[in-house]
Formats: sequence, C-alpha cells, structure tokens
Amino acid sequence: MADHSYLAWPFFDDMHRSLQAELDAWAAKHIQGGHGHDVDQACRDLVKQLGSADWLRYAIGGMAYGGKVDVIDTRSICILRETLARYSGLADFAFAMQGLGSGAISLFGTEAQKQAYLPKVAAGELISAFALSEPQAGSDVAAMQCSAQLVHDSAGDYYLVDGEKTWISNGGIADFYVVFVRTGEAPGARGISALIVNADTAGFEIAERIDVIAPHPLARLRFNQCRIPVSQRIGEGGQGFKMAMATLDVFRTSVAAAALGFARRALDEALARATSRQMFGQTLADFQLTQAKLAQMATTIDSAALLVYRAAWQRDQGQKVTKEAAMAKMQATEGAQQVIDAAVQMFGGMGVMSEVPVERLYREIRALRIYEGATEVQQLIIARELLKEYKDKVHG
Repeated sequence: MADHSYLAWPFFDDMHRSLQAELDAWAAKHIQGGHGHDVDQACRDLVKQLGSADWLRYAIGGMAYGGKVDVIDTRSICILRETLARYSGLADFAFAMQGLGSGAISLFGTEAQKQAYLPKVAAGELISAFALSEPQAGSDVAAMQCSAQLVHDSAGDYYLVDGEKTWISNGGIADFYVVFVRTGEAPGARGISALIVNADTAGFEIAERIDVIAPHPLARLRFNQCRIPVSQRIGEGGQGFKMAMATLDVFRTSVAAAALGFARRALDEALARATSRQMFGQTLADFQLTQAKLAQMATTIDSAALLVYRAAWQRDQGQKVTKEAAMAKMQATEGAQQVIDAAVQMFGGMGVMSEVPVERLYREIRALRIYEGATEVQQLIIARELLKEYKDKVHG
C-alpha cells in the first residue's frame, strides 16, 4: 500500500487530495500492470479507458474544448502520472502523450484547431503525438533538418514537408502529429514552425517501428512532399521552437512524477518481499543490511517528492521553474533508478524474471533518465541557471 502522507503537505489543496483518492480507487479496479503482446492495442484501449473515465480532461487546456480547467494544473498532472505509473507504465504513457501531443494546440492553437482536435483527445477518441526529435537533432533541437517549404499557387497556401522524425512516441497509432519543421524565417531555433499533420496525409509514412526495453508505440516517421495547408500551422511561422519548449515546460515536471510513481511501487514491492521472505530462521527485513537499504530507498523517494511538488506548486503559482523542474527531473529519475535496482536485488533471482513487477519497473525507469531532457542536460540547465542568478546578484 503506497504512502499517501505526502498529500498533507502544503503544496496541495483538497481538490488534489480528492483527485488522488478517486484515481487510485479507479486504477486499482481498471488498470493491470501487464499489457500482453499487442502493445499498440493495449495503448489504444488505455486511451479509451482514460478518456471515458474523464481522466484525460486534466491533460487538456480549456474547458470549452473538453479540458477539466482552462489552464492546465501542474500538480494535478503530476498526481495523475505518479498514481498511474504505480499501476502501469503504459497507462502513464497513454495519459502523458495525450497531453504532450496536443499541448501546442492547447497553448497556441486557433479556435478552429482547438475545436477540431482537443475535445476528441480529451474523450480518448483521437490519439495525439509530439514529433520533435530527429536522427541528428535530439537534445540539440536547433539542428533540426526536417523542412517545410511554403507554396502559394492555385491550390491555395500550403507547406510541402520533407524529412524524418524519430523516437516519436505513439508513432504508428496516432491519429495526428504535431510536427516541428524548419521553415526558414530565421537561422537556428528561430526558423522552426509547428504543423498539425493528420496520419492519413498523402506522403506521410511510418518508416520504421522501434522496439525498446519497456515496450510502447514508438516509430521513425518519414515525410515526402506532404502537402499541409497553412491553416494547419499552429501560431505564427518561426515560433515553433518556443511552442515546443512551452509544451515541454508544462509536462517536464510530470516526468519526474512518473518516476516517483515507479519508485513508490518498487518500495511497496520491496517491503512486501522483505517482510515475507524467510531466510536463516528470520525474515529478510530482520537483517540490518535490509533495513539500511529500505531506509535509503524511502529517503530517496521523499527527497524527490519534495522537489517534484515544489516545482509543480511554483509553476501553478505562475513562477518560472526552469531550475526547479530540472532538479526535480534529475533527482526523481536518477533516484528511482537506484530505488528500483535495490528492490530487484531484494527479490534475488525472482527480480529478473520477465513481468515480475520489479523487473518491469527496472525496464520502465531507464528511458525516463533520457527523454524530455537527459540527466546530463538537466545538469547543464541547473548550472546555467545558478550562474545566471549569481551574476545577476553580483552585478546588480
């Protein structure tokens, strides 16, 4: 039984406490840890489940478009991801990608775009995807090569898109992709725009499905003279990088919350194992080495939780959280890896058996230390912000 005492912290309102209790009860009844062999179908089913139960509404901005609130509440997103991750990494993924994939539309879309996509995303009727990374442009987004040429002719105003994207979550099952392309208004990051590309667009194809250690829909996308009407551009041309960063800013802290959910589940499993496993006439929990490890695990989790919900609370207060979100993601993901590894060790041989909960957690946590900003990138962000703060103080 996971520890919920953190909900008494002053970061939360009664709304957040009620949300966690309701979701926890629902997930215990409806969410299974495993997903079988058909990961695509399992993900589609989870999106529909989450949509029909109204949980996806929290990932959408704008009550007029199916959202729970007009401005996405970061603490709610974090509570949802932490709780879902305790039950199923794929359930957490399905929820998060509906928000991330449609986030630029929520934040910057036209009225027509919001009406066309967001209500169906909130209901689980459309699956969304966020297409930013490329083979040579991961952390260095400004190195993007996928391009879109603006054309004016008798057929109207449209872009011709050419290039590739890779590591795209929901690739292969998404109904639409928010694709970031180089449109050339200015050099580097200032010449990128965001386009909505429907999955049935001529010239668009899934070039490759990508298998990873914690299976989820993932693909390399290819665009060959895809004709995208200018009406499918989100916001102004050349503003795509800002939109991508703003979208990631909403959800980056929630990656840390998902890691927190994985870690809490690992500690629960470790406690159950340690108190039931008989060894040398006593339980595993009676050994001081085990007790020391459990203490370290619990402390690591609480320190991460404080950073996660500090960043979430600050963002909901309208504060800049560049440094705080980076600290939360770094500490939560790296800490969760340590907690889960310790849990696997307590299970001994069983810990590496396929689909045992701690083995599944071991595979699921690894990617979180990389995506939406690898740990090394978070370290650079934290240091950059510290140095900037110091210089500002010194030089007034």
